[in-house]
Amino acid sequence: MGNLKSIAGISIPDSIIANQATELLREHGTEFIYNHSLRVFLFSSLNGQRQQLKYDAELLYISSVFHDLGLTPHYSSPDLRFEVDGANAARDFLKSHGLPKESLQLVWDTIALHTTIGIAEHKEPEVALMYSGVGLDVMGEGYEHLSAANREEIISIFPRNDFKKNIIPTFFAGFEHKTETTFGNIKADVCAFMIPNFERKNFCNCILHSPWSE
Repeated sequence: MGNLKSIAGISIPDSIIANQATELLREHGTEFIYNHSLRVFLFSSLNGQRQQLKYDAELLYISSVFHDLGLTPHYSSPDLRFEVDGANAARDFLKSHGLPKESLQLVWDTIALHTTIGIAEHKEPEVALMYSGVGLDVMGEGYEHLSAANREEIISIFPRNDFKKNIIPTFFAGFEHKTETTFGNIKADVCAFMIPNFERKNFCNCILHSPWSE
């Protein structure tokens, strides 16, 4: 990121921990995921500013940096949701820096719940804000609150790179080897989009085929 200190009026955290997190994103992520993750931080922060919320900017930044690292080969597990892989990686990283248990849990929740519609927005400000930033970048939720000036400044520095075309295959590449982890969450839609005749696991079938006699 070089010497960028402030973008769209939002200060970029410049602590040792923040810089080390950024380096991990650069090392293990792609340019596409990097740009998305930084936009998520900025959009989340702008939403926090607009709503006059108090939040920890450094923890929000680290959460944003790690939120999609579970899609990358380095951090991806064989059998956990990619959101949990990213959350676990961030927690281990922060633990190695001696952060308190409360901070570890907050960042874990922020990342693990960032695709969980109907829950994340009711949690702590960091959790709710990053969820909102992801929603804005991926689906345009709250687009009407983003000024043209801020939008243009952010996208000039962190371009979208044909985002609509590339984000679905990027998601899919992160859990193609474990599509069962998408049961009960929105990433099952990605599998259905990418895999011809994809058969989703069905909750009602789980009930009807349980070992209970009635």
